[in-house]
Amino acid sequence: MSFDEFGLRAELLKAVKFKGYTAPTPIQARVIPVILEGRDVFARAQTGTGKTDAFALPLVEMLSREKAKKRHPRALILAPTRELALQVGESFKAYGRRVSIRCTVVYGGVNIGPQVDRLRRGIDILVATPGRLLDLAEHRGLNLGQIKFLVFDEADRMLDLGFKNEINQVLYLTPEDRRTMLFSATYTQEIRNLAKRMLYNPEYIEVAPQKKTADDIDQRIHLVEQTNKRALLIHLINREAWTQALVFVRTKHGANKLTAKLAANGIAASALHGNKSQSFRTRTLKEFKNGEIRILVATDVAARGLDIMNLPYVVNYDMPGAPEDYIHRIGRTGRAGVHGIAISLVSHNEKPLLGAIEKLLKQKIPKEEVGGYTQGGVVPDFVLLRPNDAASERKADKKIKEIVNKHKASKKKEKPRGRKTKSKSRAGNRKSSKRNSSWGKR
Repeated sequence: MSFDEFGLRAELLKAVKFKGYTAPTPIQARVIPVILEGRDVFARAQTGTGKTDAFALPLVEMLSREKAKKRHPRALILAPTRELALQVGESFKAYGRRVSIRCTVVYGGVNIGPQVDRLRRGIDILVATPGRLLDLAEHRGLNLGQIKFLVFDEADRMLDLGFKNEINQVLYLTPEDRRTMLFSATYTQEIRNLAKRMLYNPEYIEVAPQKKTADDIDQRIHLVEQTNKRALLIHLINREAWTQALVFVRTKHGANKLTAKLAANGIAASALHGNKSQSFRTRTLKEFKNGEIRILVATDVAARGLDIMNLPYVVNYDMPGAPEDYIHRIGRTGRAGVHGIAISLVSHNEKPLLGAIEKLLKQKIPKEEVGGYTQGGVVPDFVLLRPNDAASERKADKKIKEIVNKHKASKKKEKPRGRKTKSKSRAGNRKSSKRNSSWGKR
């Protein structure tokens, strides 16, 4: 099948070729004809399948067929995060500029003024995050009464982030006779209930791959002590001369701390998380895509909606709490047929999380040893004992193990004493302060 069979305008076919498509992906082959027929769509598809272009192409085609008298938005695309909204907006702008269709993206965390000015000049397609959209609609005069096409991208993620009430408000503000498309990576009962409420006689489309992860991703596990993770990561970056990598951590503080340590070791790195301003996040992503930043350390804010061509490495520095997030994380590499490597640094406490991931994948992820860094690997002679490492404990001298065990036991006993001592000292301070105050009165 080719894009020519969809009956798209010549300008859009040129844009498709410019983006590097030679043939429609499975999701595009099934969704594009249905949207062009004017049907509602309920589709299940993972990220990295060409999903965005599956609805962007036909919507731009249909909107270009008729001229709007007023420049109120005629298509509204809702995305759960700023990063995904920007990515979706890029696709619409790439197609829209070919046929004089205007598109803009609105999201929170930045000055609302320029967004209001852009809307006043008139647009055809609006890509938005739910919160900023409602702010514009309720207080800034945004008219959603002309919406003909409403798209919910990654609807499951929207519900996960608590946007249920916002979704209801958007449905209320848009016309009932609109065409609605709902895209989700999962088919939970909550998603099904939402689809029943908002869709009219939809076409159900599912192109979820048989395998949870792409064949083009080489997955590896390194079993390593938590305190040794940073040294191992730096070793891997330098030993294999990584040109670029996306490293996932659990917390914002952890992202900042790891970024500082990498920079101290001469590795160009930047942190990306929710506490960063939107302008900083946008600039950082642009620099990372352009190869100006070697290592991007991110929380799960970057797990979805981040599309980087030819990203060679993804690292789970901290294992994700949900197995599904592992799939989204490593899906940032191995895209569009390009080989990628996903490395997970798993500490002793994270083994249950690894087990849940392997259960979801229905396969064991290969474990690799790195001498001097990982558990089970060759322990250097200068390391007298590495706790929780079977090979090291067998090799260690009995007296050393006794000393370590006694030290651990004494630490456990010291903790409650420390708290009591602290409280006593505070009480002593209060008494002395009272005495001092009484002397002052005298």
